[in-house]
Amino acid sequence: MTEPRVPLTRERVLRAAVDLADDSGVDALTMRRIAQTLGVEAMSLYRHVKNKPDLLDGMVDVVFGEIDLPQTGLDWKTAMRRRAISARDVLARHRWATVLMESRATPGPATLRHHDAVLGILRAAGFSIELAAHAFSVLDSYIYGFAMQEASLPFGSSGELADVAEAILGSVRVDEYPHLTEFVTEHAMAPGYDFGYEYEYGLDLVLDGLERVTAPEILPGE
Repeated sequence: MTEPRVPLTRERVLRAAVDLADDSGVDALTMRRIAQTLGVEAMSLYRHVKNKPDLLDGMVDVVFGEIDLPQTGLDWKTAMRRRAISARDVLARHRWATVLMESRATPGPATLRHHDAVLGILRAAGFSIELAAHAFSVLDSYIYGFAMQEASLPFGSSGELADVAEAILGSVRVDEYPHLTEFVTEHAMAPGYDFGYEYEYGLDLVLDGLERVTAPEILPGE
C-alpha cells in the first residue's frame, strides 16, 4: 500500500533549506537542490516561497525560532546570559546563519518575537530605551562576533587544536615569539582546554559591565 504523500508547506521547504545549508553551506542553496531533497519539482516551491530573498528570510526566522526566548520572572542578567548561551548553541549548529541574522529587511515572526522579548526584559528591569539599545547592541556584537570567530577556526576539538599549535610552533623560532609560545604551550595546549570556555567568561564581563553602567539608573525596587 502506498503511503500518503506529505503535503508541501512553507515550513517543510524552509526546514529542508536549513538542513541543506547546514550540510553544504548557504552558497549551495538552489531551488532545484531543495526540491530534490523534498522529492518535488522546483516550480512547486514557489507556491510557498516567493524567491531567494524570501527563502533566506524564512531560514533566518527558523534559526531565531530555535533560540530560547529570555524568560520573564528572572533577573535581567540571568535572562540575558541564558539567551546568549542558547544563541551560541544554535549558531554552532547553523554556522551559515551568523552573517545573515541581522541582515534581513523583512524579518519573520520568530525574529520579531525574539527581539521584542529581549527588549522587554531589559525595559522591565528598568533600562531606559537608550540603555536597552546599548545593551542589545553590545550583547549581539559579542554573540555574533564569537560565533563567527569560532566558525572560522582551523580546528574543531582540543586534539585538532594541539596539532595546529604544534605545526605553528614548529615553523617559527620559539625565542622570536616568547609570549605566543607561552600562551600556546601553557594555556591552549593544557589538558582539558576548550576554546568555547572563553565564551562564557567574556559574556560575564559584558554583563558585569552593563550592570555597572546601568546601576545608577536602575533604582532599588524599580
